[in-house]
Amino acid sequence: MPTFVDPAKCDGCKGGEKTACMYICPNDLMILDPVEMKAYNQEPAACWECYSCIKICPQGAITARPYADFAPMGGTCIPLRGAEDIMWTVQFRNGEVKRFKFPIRTTVEGSIKPFEGKPEAGNLEDELLFTETTLSIPKEALGKKIEIGEADLKVTFKSAVA
Repeated sequence: MPTFVDPAKCDGCKGGEKTACMYICPNDLMILDPVEMKAYNQEPAACWECYSCIKICPQGAITARPYADFAPMGGTCIPLRGAEDIMWTVQFRNGEVKRFKFPIRTTVEGSIKPFEGKPEAGNLEDELLFTETTLSIPKEALGKKIEIGEADLKVTFKSAVA
């Protein structure tokens, strides 16, 4: 289910040029209504349901129906972002409420060195991948000819029709 912005809670991130949800949306779906100064999802059908806008909203104004695997049939899932973690509140249809707390980061910002221990960039003309030092040679030919009989064609056609 795509995201929905509650206009009663949204303050347009205090009238800035770009709201937090506009900044974070990977599909550029969130926009700010210049008259109302409220954000909204301009194309709900294209929403990836990544929950990025929901987690970043400082007012908690954005919601989405949660995935059925953890809050089935009409449950709600509301994240509350703190400085160090996110508290997820899941309310089921029967009224049961569960809360889960997860850290925002598991490592210190800037501490990850993604290219440490990797080889230097090589020749762009060869077929080696970034982490390969030599090209592996296949043990046998990959393009073997396979004979298809009349019975194989009938089974394939039947399974494709069904």
